[in-house]
Amino acid sequence: MAIVTSTPDVAGLREVVDVLRSWQDDAAPFQLHPGDLGWFWRFGADATAEAVRTWRRGDRVVAVGLLDGPDLVRVAVAPDALGDVALAERLVEDVAHPARGVLGEGAASVEAPVGALVDAHLAAAGWRADEPWAVLRRDLAAPVEDPGIRVQDVGPDEASEWTEVLRASFDGSTSTDERWHAMAAGLPFTDARCLVGYDAPGSAVAVVAVWSAGPGRPGLVEPMGVHRDHRGHGYGRAVTTAAAVALRGLGASSAVVATPSSNLAAVATYESAGFRRLPERRDRRRDDGAEPT
Repeated sequence: MAIVTSTPDVAGLREVVDVLRSWQDDAAPFQLHPGDLGWFWRFGADATAEAVRTWRRGDRVVAVGLLDGPDLVRVAVAPDALGDVALAERLVEDVAHPARGVLGEGAASVEAPVGALVDAHLAAAGWRADEPWAVLRRDLAAPVEDPGIRVQDVGPDEASEWTEVLRASFDGSTSTDERWHAMAAGLPFTDARCLVGYDAPGSAVAVVAVWSAGPGRPGLVEPMGVHRDHRGHGYGRAVTTAAAVALRGLGASSAVVATPSSNLAAVATYESAGFRRLPERRDRRRDDGAEPT
């Protein structure tokens, strides 16, 4: 049966979110999570729909892509289709040719699940391995220790505090109250929490967002940041521990996160909060001017 590539409308995002939820499994490779769509939703529902691609065989979605920028598509694959030859071939064809409506011309990258056949097919087509990403997971079967700082759930009234700390955590951050409210209106936020952590005097020092995929499934940490004026005091570990507490409360089986392996401080923070490293993931990259076959 032929595989059809398409872009959903806003109403079609519900199916995409539900499909991504169903694909999250501790026994499967870590891949695009409904929380990734939820975080992207800060740009609005229309922009999110325009950034999504689906690959469908008959009535069933077998792969989902998120254009997380003009030159990166993050691909998730149905667990029982990770070794599907026809799907891998179709994905490689679609990302290689701009006319297919996935990636444009020039330099571009594809993120695929570790071990998915599409990764091997991309390599055979000339896409080189890009920088490694550390993937970390914390099992949530047992109770999580107390974070050691005061942590508060963020609602509409606290959004300004959360976005302010996030802006102070990342150079070039475009976090705004408007974008927080757009994110909070998105479908994935139904199973999400934003948290802000405070130091002893009461200053907001760290923030995190967590995204559940439903009871018994891995939850995502994205993003986590510590205010640049309050680093070096363990607040990253504390708010990440609070994230694990929140995800366990939402019924998640584990907490997962990915960060560039070169970001040693972030990796150390997650490990200090009880996360353990999984096999690294590498995107596949096409350099400017290269023409993968």
